[in-house]
Amino acid sequence: MFTIAHLFEYIEINPKEALPKGTLAKKISMDKLQPFCRDIPEYELAEFSGGAKFRNGDTIMARITPCLENGKTAMVNILAPDEVGFGSTEFIVFRAKAGCTDPDFVYYLVKSSVVREPAIKSMVGSSGRQRVQTDVIQNLEVVFPELSDQKKIAGILKTIDDRIALNNKINENLAA
Repeated sequence: MFTIAHLFEYIEINPKEALPKGTLAKKISMDKLQPFCRDIPEYELAEFSGGAKFRNGDTIMARITPCLENGKTAMVNILAPDEVGFGSTEFIVFRAKAGCTDPDFVYYLVKSSVVREPAIKSMVGSSGRQRVQTDVIQNLEVVFPELSDQKKIAGILKTIDDRIALNNKINENLAA
């Protein structure tokens, strides 16, 4: 069974988070994201002065050209429980809604052509500085499987990504 719904009905987009200015927190800059890679390889500690805020399990997607076209989308996995991190103002943050969506499913949905292609087509602005129109993404109609099916789908894809991550670590160790 599945439901066709607007993205915002099943996924929080740019959820509100409290992080006072001047707070030392983990920062993920755009340059830290690897194209078409789920995991975030590194971060820096910096004083918060603005930008997108997120928690573990959130998906961050570049909203500016050429970063979106280059596949800069990742799942936040570098924070401690209840820790809030921050990053570029050029991120859109997606968060699973409890009881509606699975965080891993949200990541794979956002990185799929179902969301990426309309996002890229919605870009406006001067050439070289085009940005995704967030309202287009929020109102995108998407097929959402039942939560149990989302977990099964995401579980299969996560297993593949986990294997890729393990192989990359093995290759890094061999190279060292």
